[in-house]
Amino acid sequence: MNIFDVYPLIDVSPKKALGANLWDEKGNQYLDLYGGHAVISIGHSHPHFNKRIKDQLDNLAFYSNSVHIPIQKQLASKLGDLSCLHDYQLFLCNSGAEANENALKLASFATGKSGFISFSGAFHGRTSGAVVLTDNPKIIAPCNQRDDAYILPFGDIGAVEEKLKEGNIAGIIVEGIQGVGGIHVPSPEFLLELSKLCKTYGAKLILDEVQSGYGRTGRFFAHQWVDGLVPDMITTAKGMGNGFPIGGVLIHPDIKASYGLLGTTFGGNHLACAAGLAVLEVLEEEKLMQHADKMGNYLMEALSKIKGIEEIRGKGLMIGIDLDREAGPVRSELVSKYRIFTGSSAGKHTIRLLPPLNIKMNELSSFLDSLEKILN
Repeated sequence: MNIFDVYPLIDVSPKKALGANLWDEKGNQYLDLYGGHAVISIGHSHPHFNKRIKDQLDNLAFYSNSVHIPIQKQLASKLGDLSCLHDYQLFLCNSGAEANENALKLASFATGKSGFISFSGAFHGRTSGAVVLTDNPKIIAPCNQRDDAYILPFGDIGAVEEKLKEGNIAGIIVEGIQGVGGIHVPSPEFLLELSKLCKTYGAKLILDEVQSGYGRTGRFFAHQWVDGLVPDMITTAKGMGNGFPIGGVLIHPDIKASYGLLGTTFGGNHLACAAGLAVLEVLEEEKLMQHADKMGNYLMEALSKIKGIEEIRGKGLMIGIDLDREAGPVRSELVSKYRIFTGSSAGKHTIRLLPPLNIKMNELSSFLDSLEKILN
């Protein structure tokens, strides 16, 4: 049986990893500045992470949500502490797309409406609801098509209000920082105005922090750089499990739960929660949010001095680099000649950086030297 091949593949087969480094089956070492789609938050093969999972596996790997699972409450409590969102409620699931799907469903339940707004450049996932709010018509199958999902110009608050006036909008979903769209940071004014309009017109504001959350930008969630912004829901995944499948929706206390409203078979299982707790413990113990902020500032300042770079966007260790040429050949040379992974799918001229949050300065310096050699 063959694999159903849907991804263009880099011709590398990683065999082991540690920190921000990978080794292939031939023993070649690679620097990982992509983190597997921003998934690796605390570094590959972190000893505390590995121990947490092994210890849990020795006791109980899985049981369904039909019983009390104390480790879920431990995870929720720790997440509230680090994010400073103590009064929010946590629904656990398995991925970012599933988190967004459940957030959309909750907004529709809460408002009694069916329409949603997202923005040009957005990526929210490939499940049925999330896919129609993702700005890529090629991934919308005939069974997904609907006429009350609106993708509006990013940053155009006037277009948002005009659509809200029509009266059937259950919610607005927006990324803390657009990832696949090319690392575009929404302005504080835009996000605050979205929140205000949602309150005015009875819609729910969903912050998609699947890629931009978990300390990547130097704050726990990227939207927390905006003072006074209070989303109705926040979705998270990727760095939440450092490679173990886990996702979640943080839900404002004004939205009430009821039996049967949402459900999941594997969400919040014992192993996933152990992985999630380990990530939070390492983020706190090693001060990785502060480190991400420091390394991001260093990286962006150094990039600004390299000829051939036209624009640098982002916060912390979520950075987009626009080149004066196509990015594809540059990414390929970084891998083939210098053995450095960077992110793709962010625009024709854009290189995307999403490294583990414990990346070292000398590792970033190695990338900077390599990139400068290629560009000049």
